[in-house]
Amino acid sequence: MKLNYYGNEDTGLYKETGWNQIHTPQDLYTALSDVWCEYTCAPRMRRDWSKENRTLGQCSITAFLAQDIFGGDVYGVPLEDGNFHCFNIVDRHVFDLTSEQFDHPLDYSTAVLQRREDHFRKKEKEERYQYLKEKLREKTEAGE
Repeated sequence: MKLNYYGNEDTGLYKETGWNQIHTPQDLYTALSDVWCEYTCAPRMRRDWSKENRTLGQCSITAFLAQDIFGGDVYGVPLEDGNFHCFNIVDRHVFDLTSEQFDHPLDYSTAVLQRREDHFRKKEKEERYQYLKEKLREKTEAGE
């Protein structure tokens, strides 16, 4: 599988995570590639979601799940529409598992720290996050 996300070339982050088969961001990306779906996509973007653009609308729930697994912080790049595109920084390793949804590079230097409490004020977002986490757990426990 082609690893097509910002930070994929950085292979220095390895952790014993407590998740079967997930020790690196690369492992997480590979596992999530089969889990991301239309339901986990942000509702406002669902009509444009496809298997070819599976990371569309997945950024915050993916970044907070990666934080659960690897620790670190979630940051957000401000977007023109007033929203933030979320990514992770763990032990100085920067990775954005959902960056491929954009057709242009993002300016990660403009990022600001994101708080889980703020994002999960939206009940639907927390529900999508829980669903993504549950499906990832099922996939990794099945040894797929």
